[in-house]
Amino acid sequence: MEFDRQGQMISVFTFTFTFRFGEESEGRDTADVTPAQQLIGRRLLLVEDNELNQEIALTILEEAGCIVDVASDGAEAVEKVAHSVDDPYELILMDIQMPVTDGIEATKTIRAMSDPRLAHLPNVAMTANAFEENRQRVLSAGMNGHLGKPIDMDKLFATLQNF
Repeated sequence: MEFDRQGQMISVFTFTFTFRFGEESEGRDTADVTPAQQLIGRRLLLVEDNELNQEIALTILEEAGCIVDVASDGAEAVEKVAHSVDDPYELILMDIQMPVTDGIEATKTIRAMSDPRLAHLPNVAMTANAFEENRQRVLSAGMNGHLGKPIDMDKLFATLQNF
């Protein structure tokens, strides 16, 4: 037990903090930062109609620190993007085969939006169709990348890091 000068009992707490000083404090040193760490705080739109795939992707992205909004089909994705003018997404992860509006049509609609910030959002296909012809099809539709399912976390983080 410890006492102050007036004889009152006091509590003493000890904390240890580790800080880096020098040039790194001026900005983020990406050499020591993993691809997943670079996603912390990123605002993404996940477009996926399958609830299990949606839950898996959402868990992976949220555990990496992303802020994720979800759309269950392409039409809902277009609506969410159109209403994100004040706070646009940083990237869209788009399934291809979905009801209502598929990922290709949704991407074309987004690319035709009048606001250039929305029309040029990075858009990455996430699809079980991993053949080269499917990859070329999504890239021709205006998507910026292609990821196969099931999700490979290393490939996902490496792809997202590029945007």
